[in-house]
Amino acid sequence: MEQTCDVVVVGAGGAGMTAALAAAQHGLDTVVIEKSAYFGGSTARSGGGVWIPGNRALRDAGQVDADDAQQARTYLDSIVGDDVPKERRDTFLDRGPEVIDFLLDNTPVQLKWVPEYSDYLPEQPGGRPRGRSVEPVPMDGRILGTELDRLHPPYAKAPANLIVTQADFRKISLGLRTIRGPLTMMRVVLKRMISTFRGRRMYAMGNALTISLRKGLMDAGVPVHYETPLTGLLIEGGRVVGVRAEQDGAEIVIRARRGVILGSGGFEQNDTLRGKYLPSPTEAAWSTGAATNTGAGIEAGVAIGAATDLMDDAWWGPTIPLPSGPWFCLAERNLPGSIIVNSAGQRFMNEALPYVEATHAIYAGEATGVSHVPAWLVMDQRYRNRYLFAGLSPRQPFPGRWFKFGTVRKAASLSELAAEIDVPAEALAETVRRFNGFAETGNDEDFHRGDSAYDRYYADPRVKPNPSLHRIDHGPYYAVKIVPGDLGTKGGIVTDERARALRPDGSVIEGLYAAGNCSSAVMGHTYAGPGATIGPAMTFGYLAAEDIARTGSND
Repeated sequence: MEQTCDVVVVGAGGAGMTAALAAAQHGLDTVVIEKSAYFGGSTARSGGGVWIPGNRALRDAGQVDADDAQQARTYLDSIVGDDVPKERRDTFLDRGPEVIDFLLDNTPVQLKWVPEYSDYLPEQPGGRPRGRSVEPVPMDGRILGTELDRLHPPYAKAPANLIVTQADFRKISLGLRTIRGPLTMMRVVLKRMISTFRGRRMYAMGNALTISLRKGLMDAGVPVHYETPLTGLLIEGGRVVGVRAEQDGAEIVIRARRGVILGSGGFEQNDTLRGKYLPSPTEAAWSTGAATNTGAGIEAGVAIGAATDLMDDAWWGPTIPLPSGPWFCLAERNLPGSIIVNSAGQRFMNEALPYVEATHAIYAGEATGVSHVPAWLVMDQRYRNRYLFAGLSPRQPFPGRWFKFGTVRKAASLSELAAEIDVPAEALAETVRRFNGFAETGNDEDFHRGDSAYDRYYADPRVKPNPSLHRIDHGPYYAVKIVPGDLGTKGGIVTDERARALRPDGSVIEGLYAAGNCSSAVMGHTYAGPGATIGPAMTFGYLAAEDIARTGSND
């Protein structure tokens, strides 16, 4: 079967749906093909944060400083550097706010500032401790009708499937330590009861964002062909003129008069590619990315001569391997009264580091010859009594299946815990003794935990003098396995500031564009702030459609 349109978009995640909507708004006949049976991709499974400095939602919240444009530029210059061409970084910053305007005007999404969720490296030049991230307001999924059944199942931190925003999660993670925790939980429960009574189907975080994008596509008349995986790109005269895909067991051809945009995600679920490119050890089972992200778009681009970059990196994060799947570890590492140790029983980093930087530290340690995979998150009963942990309420016992799976160990003393996790007892005791001293003074002399505004975002304000540090001395003691997981991979097709795919010599592959995790990340080897995956993905999807609209056709 063969059909023809102006633009083919591969992937119905944040990058792909933004690209398709922008192409349609330019008057282009657009078709989306999606490998899975769902829309949303990894964006639907995410917190839904969007990092685009200077956007309308930030302006409305009074969170755009007078010199913010230059400060944001300085920030990316300082943390990304030469890993990514400056023109591409600057284009993202210059055009990103326009993308937010476009989405606010052409989809039902509403965005709000996430208060105080700092840039991930806020002390770097240009970093902003109060943050530049926005998130979607919870959305009633009924606007999609039966299409809501196609929403990608979420990866969510919300206990009991309640509708919790990123801002809510920060407060709830502290349990009963502050009045904000129970009040927020009561408000969330009340809203859920009201919504249920009124027959609503409310969604938050990445689900809310992708529901809005899908509604925009429906209103624009853009079809999404599900369970239609890409199998290759059509080339004529050195130009990409369409795609080959599989549908219902048969090959189909969709010709594109104007261009093809790849928004098909990374290769995080492909163990073969992980083994080829990523540091070891690594497993797809540790990734929270969408199950169908196996790198098909990247491989299709490489097959016709596209260059790749950053293939050795990912949107990493320390992860707890649970029987039900990986748990991406956020607040659990920042809250006081816990440390992370390697096989020598020693700390090796500031546990509250931004998650990409923390996992880089794990792999750097692994490269020394001392095993850091797994590492162990060590805590005492006081910590468990106070805080949420991997979806468990304060004081709630760890499930027996977590012990059977080998994820959690428990002991009456630190020496017994050391034996449980096979680390030297003397070393673990000395590590905890030294850490407890830092907790008393409020100064982590080894790794400076609690010095950064980011460290303190998930910390406990009742703990003094440093809200990120507390003694570990109230048995029994626990150790929870930590592995290097990820939200998705960073490496992919090299593109320019117009999202055009490039060859190794820098020449443009006419007719081919890439955005999101199938393209090499504009953030390089680092991570600017909450939503610095989704913000660039949507921006370069939008720019790809714009470039197609203003260039010639394949006819």
